[in-house]
Amino acid sequence: MAKNRKPKTVLYRRKREGKTNYPTRLKLLLSGKLRVAVRLTNNKVIGQVIKFTTTGDKVLVAIDSSSLKKFGWNYSGKNFPAAYLVGLLLGKKSVAAGHTEGILDTGSRTPVRGGKLFSFLKGLKDSGFVIPCDESIFPSEERIRGDHIGTYAKSAKESQFTKYLKNNLKPEDMSKLFDQVKEKILQ
Repeated sequence: MAKNRKPKTVLYRRKREGKTNYPTRLKLLLSGKLRVAVRLTNNKVIGQVIKFTTTGDKVLVAIDSSSLKKFGWNYSGKNFPAAYLVGLLLGKKSVAAGHTEGILDTGSRTPVRGGKLFSFLKGLKDSGFVIPCDESIFPSEERIRGDHIGTYAKSAKESQFTKYLKNNLKPEDMSKLFDQVKEKILQ
């Protein structure tokens, strides 16, 4: 046996699984602000306002896109309009609970300028929640409202929107419903 061999260091489980980037997490925690975690899954958008404690993170407010059904949103829970509405609803509930400021935690996902993460962030800011960011990263208003989906649906095959059509939903009407749901959330 070689005497100069160092024992292998076993990484934390969450680091091995690719779930936590500890240097980034440390930077977020050192800010002393609440973290606004946003996670995009295959089916929905999840937003949480989280406070760090020495015994573990404490979720103060949590919303996912399935909560939008109460407000009449019957379209997909993972598109740009849904991301915006989840951010708006999370911000509204957070401000009502007295949590008015935080920083964005995107997890292991790399944010893309004009992407769904920033649609969520725009909704959060529009609710009155204070979060530092540059306004140029937000998607266009047409994209946030879902106008691009309606435009695409006119030229696409019907088979791409079978879930909508089966539920008597027209992709062209998404922006109208978006405005109605946004109004209900802001009341």
